[in-house]
Amino acid sequence: MKKKRLLIISIFCIALIVIVGIGLRKQATSQPAIPQTKYDLQKTRRAETTPTIYLHGYGAGAHSTASMIAYAEKHNGAHKVLTARISAAGKVNLQGYWRPQTKRPLIQVILTDNKNSDYFVTREWFHNLILSLQHKYHIKHYNTVAHSMGNLMTLSYQLKYGQKQGLPQLKKQVNLGAPFNGIIGIDDQPNHNYLLHNGRPKYMTQSYRALLKVRHNFPSKAAVLNIYGNKEDGTNSDDDVSCVSAQSLRYLLRGKVNYREIEIKGAKGQHSQLHENPKVDRYIGQFLWSN
Repeated sequence: MKKKRLLIISIFCIALIVIVGIGLRKQATSQPAIPQTKYDLQKTRRAETTPTIYLHGYGAGAHSTASMIAYAEKHNGAHKVLTARISAAGKVNLQGYWRPQTKRPLIQVILTDNKNSDYFVTREWFHNLILSLQHKYHIKHYNTVAHSMGNLMTLSYQLKYGQKQGLPQLKKQVNLGAPFNGIIGIDDQPNHNYLLHNGRPKYMTQSYRALLKVRHNFPSKAAVLNIYGNKEDGTNSDDDVSCVSAQSLRYLLRGKVNYREIEIKGAKGQHSQLHENPKVDRYIGQFLWSN
């Protein structure tokens, strides 16, 4: 009788343990997910947006990109959120406040050493900028709008880091008056160069040849809009950059990306007028944000 009672008690205890275990498991699986913190929500929102980075050219500064940024704010629903000042040593100082809910954030870059034309150096500055934005704002993608020498800074960066895993990726690139294959008065002259039937420039500068060798590194999912000027004064240039020099980008990126060119003719196609031209601003807005 005593053994039978012990057996019944043992069975009851085992059953109770099983029931309690099932109940706890059900309770654990049915608990709601831990809500995100305010920081997590801000991080997610910024990561889901694509900032557009504006870069000036040789010897220039904030004024070179200010009107383009103002146009985008007025007509494209964009908002400037940061100014990125980069020292001659490549140190990045981010100023401003990036509201997490901003849908089309704009970042204006200002270079302290604005006459450094060594793109092996300046591309590392841009690399530092991308790392800073990734670390502080968790960006995953970005666009660029560059004028003149700023284009060599960004292009050289893409040809070194463009496909490196773990870094934010380029979505769209806008080039304005870009001297990809020579600058008039330095290593090019009006009506000297021309494009062959396959798009290859007849003459190539040393810098262009170096870029051409690493063309395979350019991010293949990016889209590129190349805008160049032609004053129609007989030089087939914008004063500083020949049409052929700017158009040489097409051969460099052939078969790699979604590529489009736009020629701006007349006085408003002058090199410095390209970033002061509402028509150019409209093309940029349509390219960056129409889809």
